Amino acid sequence: MSLPFTQQPLDRIPPAVVPAEDVTLHVNGQDHTIKIAPWTTLLDALREYLDLTGTKKGCDHGQCGACTILVEGKRINSCLALATVYQGADIQTIEGLGTEENLSPLQQAFIDHDAFQCGYCTPGQICSAQGLINEGRAKTEAEVRELMSGNLCRCGAYPNILSAVMEVLHDGRVTVDNGRLVTIPAQPTTSSSVS
Repeated sequence: MSLPFTQQPLDRIPPAVVPAEDVTLHVNGQDHTIKIAPWTTLLDALREYLDLTGTKKGCDHGQCGACTILVEGKRINSCLALATVYQGADIQTIEGLGTEENLSPLQQAFIDHDAFQCGYCTPGQICSAQGLINEGRAKTEAEVRELMSGNLCRCGAYPNILSAVMEVLHDGRVTVDNGRLVTIPAQPTTSSSVS
């Protein structure tokens, strides 16, 4: 003979409360205080809370480089960084490198060398190149290729990207043409004095 068994109803599970906290980020020269969960990535904070959508979300695993930004002048994958860790740090996104009226030298070089096709990876490529220049470790094509290998371009615009970076890295004195490093001859100076 079995006894009737009646289980008491379980208590309702209280709704989860997200422990949001105030975080102040110094982005492109301005402080922004936002209320976010502690697990919010820097990428999501920039895109979803500060509306800085120039930084792209690619793989979201730190493997494609589309989310590259600069922190204290050094490049990081913002999809792998927690926003709370970077309070008070100097954060720079593609929006902070130049303006439509005054592009940064790298932004202008990317246009001049047609260094993008779909353009999705371009902000990360430019931020990575700026970080590479800030680091001062790359001088040759091979070094630039190696140090930018974390930034993928699905369209395959690598030769033009390399050419743009090399031009800026060497102050416009070299470029890459069909895979060859070409030195741009110095322009003769014109004398403004009339005799």
